[in-house]
Amino acid sequence: MIGQAVNRVDGPLKATGRAAYAYEHWEAGQPLYGFIVGATIGKGRITRIDTEDAEGAPGVQLVMTYLNAPAQGPRDESIPFEYWRAQPMLTGPDIHFYGEPVALVVAETFEQARDAADLVEVEYRAGRGRFDFGEFEDDTYIPKTVNAGLPTDTAVGDFDAGFAGAEVKVDQQYTTPYEFSMPIEPNASMVAPHGDDDLVVYVSCQITDAARDSVAGTLMMDPERVHIVTPFVGGGFGSKLGIHSETILAAMAARALGRPVKVTLTRQQVFQLVGMRPTSSQRVRLGAGHDGRLAAIAHDVTMHTNPDVEYAEQTAATVRSLYAAPHRLTSHRLTALDLPRGTDVRAPGEAPGMLSVESAMDELADALGMDPVELRIRNEPTVDPERNVPYSDRHLVECLREGARRFGWENRPATPASVREGRWLIGYGMSAAIRGHFQGPTTVRVRLEPDGTAVIQTDMTDIGTGTYTILTQVGAEGLGLPLERVRIDLGRSDHPSSWGSGGSWGATNSSTAVHRACAALRTKLLDAALGDTRSPLHGQDPSAAVFSDGDVAIGGASEALREIVARHHPDGVEAEGQTRFMGDDPNYSDYSINTYGAHFAEVGVDADTAETRLRRMLSVFSVGRVFNPKTARSQLIGGMIWGVGAALEEEAVVDPRSGAFVNRDFAGYLVPVHGDIPADIDAVVLEGYDDKANPLGAKGIGEVGICGSGAAVANAVFNATGVRVRDFPITIEKLLPGLPAMV
Repeated sequence: MIGQAVNRVDGPLKATGRAAYAYEHWEAGQPLYGFIVGATIGKGRITRIDTEDAEGAPGVQLVMTYLNAPAQGPRDESIPFEYWRAQPMLTGPDIHFYGEPVALVVAETFEQARDAADLVEVEYRAGRGRFDFGEFEDDTYIPKTVNAGLPTDTAVGDFDAGFAGAEVKVDQQYTTPYEFSMPIEPNASMVAPHGDDDLVVYVSCQITDAARDSVAGTLMMDPERVHIVTPFVGGGFGSKLGIHSETILAAMAARALGRPVKVTLTRQQVFQLVGMRPTSSQRVRLGAGHDGRLAAIAHDVTMHTNPDVEYAEQTAATVRSLYAAPHRLTSHRLTALDLPRGTDVRAPGEAPGMLSVESAMDELADALGMDPVELRIRNEPTVDPERNVPYSDRHLVECLREGARRFGWENRPATPASVREGRWLIGYGMSAAIRGHFQGPTTVRVRLEPDGTAVIQTDMTDIGTGTYTILTQVGAEGLGLPLERVRIDLGRSDHPSSWGSGGSWGATNSSTAVHRACAALRTKLLDAALGDTRSPLHGQDPSAAVFSDGDVAIGGASEALREIVARHHPDGVEAEGQTRFMGDDPNYSDYSINTYGAHFAEVGVDADTAETRLRRMLSVFSVGRVFNPKTARSQLIGGMIWGVGAALEEEAVVDPRSGAFVNRDFAGYLVPVHGDIPADIDAVVLEGYDDKANPLGAKGIGEVGICGSGAAVANAVFNATGVRVRDFPITIEKLLPGLPAMV
């Protein structure tokens, strides 16, 4: 079953509206509705808050502010991962960023709560906030580590000497804007009291275990008393790795009122309360010989962080494993601003980092007069150039060559701005892709029922990426069952815990654990049958056993699994499988384990207006073994499209007077829509198997699609126009002044 292009097993539920998302659960009874009141300044202090009119409004049951909020647990910085920490709300009068919750209004209907929220009167004493990244960019500090525990800075060889002695140099500054995950489903939660002390939390989250610990830590509860329910998540892309204000406020209100309380963020509130990819200023320096071989490479990044909750995106880490060069340097610096905290947005670090590095590589190719594909092949390393360990399974060169062949790269205009079709300037661009593969602790329970059906249980989540489907496939293959006899039960904290969906680790972690649980369950079943004189398999060689179509066969003898279970385990039989943390797995220290890809794009740029349109795009990936080609291709193309948005559209703009995001809706914050993406877009995956990654040979694919894809588009724009834009996204006003005059 593994490797087949199976349709999504949860597709019928979603297509018919029977898949219940966080805001759509009704089993707890009629809920109350909460609406968050946000601060209208970006820095300062509340001097007066009057809730009398709101409390007297129709249907209102509670108005909670810092004056009557319950005591909460503090953020515990000793907990290594942010998403497991307490997230206290309404803790005092100080305002740390625009939109920060200052009150929660709870009423019988959503409309009543929303209308009453307008009646809460808040007066402030505004302070001088730090909102403008450009103004404070030079006021930086050095974080201890960056995201994923990676080192802040690295140095190999003598970069200054290597760069100074290089025959050809590129030294450029690139900037990337604030970006948001923006899943279709806004962050939402319903919290229902259960019994005397328990809470049932229906929430849209990516990591169930983190949500439970965070709620429990905030409300100072025993985690066993918090029950997270999140069977379906309408997209996350990092924005739901941790829980946010809507969940904590709903939980506090539910405990105070003894009734279920629903709270969802409006789309505008998502922009202020969920966190974003930090803006960055990146200096990339490349020094090479005339033959294109890199002698020196450096990537120095400065980005925004919140002064209270540090987040250092690993933007410069990508280059550490990508290209060979004897002299190397990377660094990260943070500028504290009074803005919402930075957070993981799809492909954190790699997405903005590769946008800059792969643009710089294109600039180097142009300076050398060399084909950009050939330049990258000439700088292919034999071992990880900074860790000095072998790669587990690296096929980047194959991706580059196969992509070039399929795309027709030989037809690329050799000279920028040299090809025109009517009003359109035509250009080709390409880039490489790399992303680290991660592994986290995950446990899965597989249970075989007396009727011969299997139930797979884990708190792993499905954020629309196909978890239900691939776990069905792995479980069916592991036990030799038809797909329809495997049921997946996800997203409940009462199930064995996992690292959830994020970081491209979810599929491989959970599938590996299912694989191991099925192996343990097969052993139990075989031991029972082989030792039972009533079984046709009695005394047979277990090494020859074949599980297929609900039976187990050895030679000419076979028996149905349900018969073995009925005799020996009348209530069913189960086993657990685990995946351990990568820090405890020697493969992750002995090898550099990554996924790879190569992107190719063709764009047209209107010679008069600078309107840029993607005409076609092709990417080729090496990701080890693929569980389901259909869901894999969908994810990869989604990532590629995200890269198109990063190159041409996405940009959140801060009002330097208040710290508010000016374009905090889909009218102003642009993302690619159907009209922006041509039908001619495809993702090709090379056959592969990485035995160092896990027993299944598979690696994560959720984010490698976005890595570098924006740079391919940006490089195509340069090839079409001869104009290099280094301040992303590439918009009309940045491109138009440099367009060549046309006769």
